[in-house]
Amino acid sequence: MALPQLASPITMKLLPLDILGPHADASSGEVHFGVLLPLVGDQTDYELWVRLIHEGDQFLKAVPPQDFKLDRAGDLDHGNYWSGKVTISPATSTNPHSRWGSPGRYVYRFVLKERNGSDRLDWIVDPFAREFGVGALSAFTLGYEDFVWEEVERDWKVHDIRDVVLYELMISEFGGTLDGTIDRLSYLADLGVNAIEVMPVSHVTAPIDWGYMPNGYFGADERFGKRRDVQCLIQEAHRHKLAVVMDAVYGHADASFPYNYVYERLGLPNPFIGPFGQDMYGKSTDFGKQFTRDFFFTVNYFWLDRLHVDGFRYDCVPEYWDGPEGQGYANLVYNTYQLVKQLGGQGHWRRFRDGNANLIQCGEQLECPETIIWSTYSNSAWQNRTLGEASAVAHGDRGALERFGLSLGLSGYPEMVATDGDTVTKAPLQYLENHDHERFICHFGVTGETSLLWEGDRARWYKLQPYLIGLFTGKGAPMLWQGMELCENYFLPSAGMGRVRMFRPMRWEYFYDHAGKHTIRLVRQLIALRNARTHLRRGSHFFYNHYDNYQSKNLLLFSRQDASAFSLVVLNFGDADQVAPFTFPFPGDYHEELHGLDNLVGVQAGESRKLAIPSNYGRIWTVILH
Repeated sequence: MALPQLASPITMKLLPLDILGPHADASSGEVHFGVLLPLVGDQTDYELWVRLIHEGDQFLKAVPPQDFKLDRAGDLDHGNYWSGKVTISPATSTNPHSRWGSPGRYVYRFVLKERNGSDRLDWIVDPFAREFGVGALSAFTLGYEDFVWEEVERDWKVHDIRDVVLYELMISEFGGTLDGTIDRLSYLADLGVNAIEVMPVSHVTAPIDWGYMPNGYFGADERFGKRRDVQCLIQEAHRHKLAVVMDAVYGHADASFPYNYVYERLGLPNPFIGPFGQDMYGKSTDFGKQFTRDFFFTVNYFWLDRLHVDGFRYDCVPEYWDGPEGQGYANLVYNTYQLVKQLGGQGHWRRFRDGNANLIQCGEQLECPETIIWSTYSNSAWQNRTLGEASAVAHGDRGALERFGLSLGLSGYPEMVATDGDTVTKAPLQYLENHDHERFICHFGVTGETSLLWEGDRARWYKLQPYLIGLFTGKGAPMLWQGMELCENYFLPSAGMGRVRMFRPMRWEYFYDHAGKHTIRLVRQLIALRNARTHLRRGSHFFYNHYDNYQSKNLLLFSRQDASAFSLVVLNFGDADQVAPFTFPFPGDYHEELHGLDNLVGVQAGESRKLAIPSNYGRIWTVILH
């Protein structure tokens, strides 16, 4: 497939994916391999081979893999390029008991050999593989047919970031596999969310892993499914009006990633890894090098073009953050935005609003989320301030109510930023849970013997209610972590491998019990209300700061308003019912949105009324402005 012609101001280049990675021709059985290994070809004592076997034979003692030599085929922009062809057919089989020549998936790795034929370095993953086997094995499917996208892809449009209600999920814990997750998409659409953020599907070596130490970027890990399964997931998500945001881990890589592993073992200067930003998880990827920048720009293009994702959640931005004008994160999101903007009027790229680049780019820069919202082309960000203040409130800090109220209004964040002729709408994420933290219900008590087995006390499900009401009526883009709507109650240790190597499947049985039924009913109601009321998504936010009248009683009051409507949100975080005064700015009949049982009729502008607020709950009063 030909690469698009990109014009200035794009400064990153797309690597030639048409000659990199494996490309199999089912009719002839020919498979072309191509890989970039800068500097390795300068070592004349080395030869590069591909070691290959049918997936069905890989654990059979009597069927060893076959080796095929690749040629040193010259230089591309970034250095030494190796390539070669292998014909896979029954006629080329060296073992009558093997599946060689049969359709299906073949697993392979690269091997660096000495001139005398002995292995110098084995288990080299293909950095451009589109599929993977177990461990450090790459893969391809003989007989794979290009995925044919259906009509839904021509009609699909990505939501404005201000209208997004996001649901974070991990494939293995939410649906088990890509197919299993597809089966749950109707549930998510029925819940009312309109976007999913998928934790990394990139290849890792461990069978149970969050996916944040990748050794392959151009495909999904074999434990989730195959390339076609990813495409099916995204197409079906779009059919259900769900945008798909992929978790992208670009600041570091696993020790087995070839641009880490090969150069470390051979003692060669590394063209990809090196000091850059903060080395938080081992050695960082070095965005000071053009190869690194072009590689991850190409990864973004691949997922946007071949797999039709709608955006990225960029993990651990501090590892490749060197400022708004730097070569790292800011540069990548800028070039990706310009890529989408240039291609936005063509084919499936029209999903980005015909060139408006309505691309979701969300950075996890917890040290300075305001900075990346103000000064980069990110239109969203992970920010822990709201979660932190909510946690403080849950532990009885009344002083945190003021800070929580300001956080729900995203104080300090812009709604829109114009730069270089582009205007980017902004909406940071708002959440009470994500994969990095224990479930919010754990703040109200835990049971169990150790932190790995602690669980939140679901008998206190009602304590979640005012926090959920605040989440879905505040500014920004609200996000649920899988199962919060069912009062999921796993605890998460703050450190250690028990965080990432422990399987915590979503407990769908919670859908039917007392806590789960009450929580999901409220979540559905709040999402439906947010989706129906424009001013709850895009309107202004005002926090009413009066300690004696409100915070001293565990109350938090704020309003949302646009030209069409005004809503007063009152939250009670205490265990006792409260009564508090409020002076209404607009006349009219105020409808109570949660139950409709406490409507306020005939309110006059400037009139003060006493409001009754039930414990561990809230009220939302809305008046339509004429």
